[in-house]
Amino acid sequence: MSVTTPLLQIEGLKIRRGGVQVLDLPNFSICAEEKVAVIGPNGAGKSSLLLGLACLIGRDCGRITFRGTEITASEETAFRRRIALVFQEPLLFDTTVLDNVAEGLRIRGWKRAEAREAALESLELFRIGHLAKRSAHKLSGGEAQRVSLARAFAVRPKLILMDEPFSSLDLPTRIVLAEDLGRILHESGTAALIATHDRIEALRVVDRLVVMDGGIIVQEGTPHEVIANPVNSFVAAFRRTTGAIAK
Repeated sequence: MSVTTPLLQIEGLKIRRGGVQVLDLPNFSICAEEKVAVIGPNGAGKSSLLLGLACLIGRDCGRITFRGTEITASEETAFRRRIALVFQEPLLFDTTVLDNVAEGLRIRGWKRAEAREAALESLELFRIGHLAKRSAHKLSGGEAQRVSLARAFAVRPKLILMDEPFSSLDLPTRIVLAEDLGRILHESGTAALIATHDRIEALRVVDRLVVMDGGIIVQEGTPHEVIANPVNSFVAAFRRTTGAIAK
């Protein structure tokens, strides 16, 4: 994995919401195929970072570049079609599971038969091919989140942004889904940025850990570096729930 040519890079990014500055990042980047977890308390700026990177909320200043090309207003739609975003609560249409997963492909101009085939392949990746004909509104929470992830991966994004993807699920479901997600990310070579409170699940799949508080990055590094050598008491507070994984 190259660390010299970022897949995505931001410089001088500042975002205000409701008149309050929620994000202030002088420099942040993600390399191709890299998996990054962003952790921190409520209000740390995690969701604002993801929404800002996806160009779904405006930025007060700063540059976002993707593969070396700056994302200007005219490029935002094309850029969003090269990434995918998964929210905490699955946002599924009132149709079949298969139609939900194929929808992003059809929006991107895929022919119906090709979109259906790719959607079925993505469902199989997440072990839910047997649910293809089921109504999306008749799924369990874990099944619905698997459909949401399958829809995101079906479009073959270069980067997937995930906002608390495990938090609404019970512990056994979270553990299994995190393991499947880690496997799929590795096999597909997809870069990922995961915002989460659930540090244990995040550490199962990421290469780099970023700790945020008050809209700024407090510390970042490999999971072992951050947990073994916290820069302050705030970062050290995460040791109790992540120390076993970091060993």
